[in-house]
Amino acid sequence: MSIYDLNNAIKSLKRDGYEVNDPWDIVSAFESLISNFCGSKFAVALDSCTNAIFLSLKFKKISNINIQIPSKTYLSIPQTILWSGNKPIFKDFDWRGFYQLGETGIFDSAGRLSKNMYIKDSFMCCSFHIKKNIPIGKGGMILTDSKKAYDWLYKAVYEGRDRRQNHDTIEDLDTLGWNMYMTPEQAAYGIDLFYEYKKNNIFKDVASSSKYKDLSKFKIFK
Repeated sequence: MSIYDLNNAIKSLKRDGYEVNDPWDIVSAFESLISNFCGSKFAVALDSCTNAIFLSLKFKKISNINIQIPSKTYLSIPQTILWSGNKPIFKDFDWRGFYQLGETGIFDSAGRLSKNMYIKDSFMCCSFHIKKNIPIGKGGMILTDSKKAYDWLYKAVYEGRDRRQNHDTIEDLDTLGWNMYMTPEQAAYGIDLFYEYKKNNIFKDVASSSKYKDLSKFKIFK
């Protein structure tokens, strides 16, 4: 990301009434822009859609169950289900933009980012991969209406701490976390791209079952 991208993002945010006094204000602003656009109450930025799905499963304490997913999807999805202590069950069905993981209330929405797309009471996991609608290169976001979920996820993505708190000032933690946060630099680039995306007003799905191989045939998942 160039200095131009950073300055351009900050300029756009200030124009829209956001205060930027700290690098993490940029991440918070990006979360706000995406949640307002998609229609959720809250959003938590992190480093990938894959990890967004993993942490959503962890927050909901979903384990030791079978989770049905399309047989034609991205490689990381069944792996994430396995690493979370569950089992992926493949089913051959077509999808476009997004789909739900079984009946978990968690949606892989890596291929869709559109106005008011949020589904009430769900966890919608977005992607900012280089091939997605806002191509930061790598990044994700969890959309939710749950304040409890937001409070937990906010800390979980950053080693269990408030992202504004320096690690050398921490005496203890109340949450076990992971190193999965989105950096202010990534968020600034995302903001710059988001304003362009919104201005162009062309919201199309960029992923569907037709783009992937049938993972049910992979020996590693049998």
